[in-house]
Amino acid sequence: MRAGGIVGVLGGMGPAATVEFFRRLVAATPAGIEQEHLHVLIDDDPSVPDRTDAILRRGPSPAPRLQAMARRLETAGADLLVMPCNTAHVYIGEIRAAVSVPVLDMVGETVKTIDRPTVGLLATDGTIRAKLYQEACEARGIRLALPNSTDQRAIMEAIAGIKRGEDPRSVEESIATIVRRLEHDGAEALIAGCTEISLVRGDGMEIPWIDALDRLVEATLRNAWPNDRPGDGKEAE
Repeated sequence: MRAGGIVGVLGGMGPAATVEFFRRLVAATPAGIEQEHLHVLIDDDPSVPDRTDAILRRGPSPAPRLQAMARRLETAGADLLVMPCNTAHVYIGEIRAAVSVPVLDMVGETVKTIDRPTVGLLATDGTIRAKLYQEACEARGIRLALPNSTDQRAIMEAIAGIKRGEDPRSVEESIATIVRRLEHDGAEALIAGCTEISLVRGDGMEIPWIDALDRLVEATLRNAWPNDRPGDGKEAE
């Protein structure tokens, strides 16, 4: 990808998470004036079929819709694609096959930053069933602690509530309780592996909060921010 290229966002999964990704990207961009910010195209398509339902064989595959979205963004001029939805990364191979531009892997970008031997995971049933984080962590020798079945149901209820528009702060206490149980199981840090869980934030948690959405923002800037722009410690040409 050319430095300073256009970023395309496969969004709508869900809309609030897409908005939060863009907000964090803008906040993290070392721009001095508005003209120095990245050129970002967002395709916010909430009609993408539910990823967990597809993985659990309860609904249609979202792959065709995701491929169409990726092609639209590439046709519109995107040089790099990002997708602020963890579960949708089950289909990243199919998305990459549909376009000729790079597609960042949020799961891989998250796991490669982990420096703890054991971490907990908060994610959808689909992400867990597909073993997205299990396999990525195993490849790096990291043990992954998963919630018990009762806690996992509570996580899915929290995710569904946030997707309905409920205030993420309303589930902070229940999520913190689940995190404490994962800590008791040996977790030394916690992966926020769902972009709705990213909206909860981890400011009140007692162990480090590894936010996949933040890792995607960092990877986006690393790949799209041109080296000669102001804000990178070098003078602009």
